[in-house]
Amino acid sequence: MARKPATKSAGTASRSTAATKKPTADAVYKIVEVVGVSATSWEEAGRKAVETAASSLRDLRIAEVVKMDMKVEDGKVAAFRTRVSLSFKYES
Repeated sequence: MARKPATKSAGTASRSTAATKKPTADAVYKIVEVVGVSATSWEEAGRKAVETAASSLRDLRIAEVVKMDMKVEDGKVAAFRTRVSLSFKYES
């Protein structure tokens, strides 16, 4: 049986949350993809990708794992690879 999505009834919206939110400045973000490789895990591969990119990109905001795969050699896993989409503030 399909479930109905949760909805807020009119009048229960959080007014205090809306009142406390700070306005955000207009911004543009660039998105790049990088691939990290590790002999031990996908998590380590993703961490390496982000940390390496952070050494040359400023103001990283979001890291999203796009794809995980493995390099196979002679029928055995030789490496874990994690493709990560990174966004950072674009400076003109």
